[in-house]
Amino acid sequence: MSWDQFTRYNFSFPEVNLDLDLSRLGLKDGDIESFESKFAIAFEEMDALEKGSIANPDENRMVGHYWLRDADLAPTSELADEIRSTVESVKAFAADVHEGRIQGEGGTFTDVLVIGIGGSALGPQFIAHALGQPSRDKARIHFFDNTDPDGMDLVLDVIGENLNRTLSLVVSKSGGTAETRNGMLEAKKAYEAKGLNFGRHAVAITGEGSKLDQVAKSGNWLMGFPMWDWVGGRTSVLGTVGLVPAALQGIDIDALLDGAKAIDTLTRKHSIKENPAALLALAWYHATDGKGSKDMVVLPYKDRLLLFSRYLQQLIMESLGKEFDLEGNVVNQGIAVYGNKGSTDQHAYVQQLREGVPNFFVTFIEILKDRSGESMQVEDAITSGDFLQGFYLGTREALSEKGRTSITITTDAVTPESVSRLIGLYERAVGLYASLVGINAYHQPGVEAGKKAAGVAIALCRSILSTLEQNRGQRFDAPSLATAMGEAESAETVYKLATHMAANGTGGVSKNDATPWHAATFSMNA
Repeated sequence: MSWDQFTRYNFSFPEVNLDLDLSRLGLKDGDIESFESKFAIAFEEMDALEKGSIANPDENRMVGHYWLRDADLAPTSELADEIRSTVESVKAFAADVHEGRIQGEGGTFTDVLVIGIGGSALGPQFIAHALGQPSRDKARIHFFDNTDPDGMDLVLDVIGENLNRTLSLVVSKSGGTAETRNGMLEAKKAYEAKGLNFGRHAVAITGEGSKLDQVAKSGNWLMGFPMWDWVGGRTSVLGTVGLVPAALQGIDIDALLDGAKAIDTLTRKHSIKENPAALLALAWYHATDGKGSKDMVVLPYKDRLLLFSRYLQQLIMESLGKEFDLEGNVVNQGIAVYGNKGSTDQHAYVQQLREGVPNFFVTFIEILKDRSGESMQVEDAITSGDFLQGFYLGTREALSEKGRTSITITTDAVTPESVSRLIGLYERAVGLYASLVGINAYHQPGVEAGKKAAGVAIALCRSILSTLEQNRGQRFDAPSLATAMGEAESAETVYKLATHMAANGTGGVSKNDATPWHAATFSMNA
């Protein structure tokens, strides 16, 4: 890679301590300029979105996550005041908790349990891991981020005897998300098993008037914070969803908001080369032919950013993974995202990246500052951080030698400002890329389809129990059980559900193994 190529395609934005290196992407003279007409439209669409246009027609909603860090942008003064007052109430509540004015039944809160899923957990988890200081945090943060009973038991085991000093944040916009409801019920049971009142340890983060809001008010929970319908889950981390747990952990939420506001200001520019989010979106288009033809491998060379790729999976894949374009044509768009961390990746899957199927492009995240204090020398004048930098450069060069393309994003340190700048950068890049390829980044019909399918499975569980209850002592193989239920076409699903129920003793269902395996029968004892 020549110095000329590097200087031509490495873009520096010192006002936000950010460099974006596209020199190893294979760009040629005129490539950036060829996107100017497409970006003219994308910039206009982004401007309209920020001014409050309906960006999610499926639900007739605005998309206003940018207002969260700059309330002056909100379309009405009332909404702007509500945003500002909410941030102040988050800070006041955290101060009351830290100073013991709000306590649990065991005294001052030492732990926080966040109960949510998807956007209600991934962003807060990323921030907590990236910015936490376990020996100095004002509260330990834990997560119920699934409906896995064993996973919840593991978290409760870590909390242990501190449950009476644990504040639970239940996060769900609608209040009807099954995984979150289940986590809330499991947590409530754990508190009650220790003779504790769940409401005296609980906070709701939800939409006004939602099912969860009603539960919280009827149960006299400690506090409630709003989730607005104009903020989608995957872009909610700098709203109450992320700010409440961050403030309770002791993270500077003003710095988080300031960092995002700074990158937002920069990425509003209508010049591709002066706008890092536009350059990033262009890089994605160039690397994937605008059709998702290659996967995005995210490799942050910093342990604190381990969860960044997981956070980006939802932000990018849920936003861009769409069957139809805006005109209703089948396009099956999207960019798959996966990642690890450097230099662990070098010992895990870089072998395939260098010599295997070239179906990806890499994004390296480079952090200049190694640690807050001085580093020891592990070799003459060389530190562990120098080795980490060397491994990043070596991996990048090894991939380039084989024609594997890469992007590098460089920033100064892992701080609240830099973390939120990365969040804001990718949020804007997603919106601009969606405009380039003509899709709606702000709805998620596939997610709703999955929820509906899960609802069908739960209904079948109830029908299995009812049918076996009515025919106690009688054995059914899966096809005959499905037929008896009036669901003859669902034999496979019935087999899977009944096998799971039998393994857990649900409702007294038992499985009687047979040869061949699919002749197994299910019954309830007479």
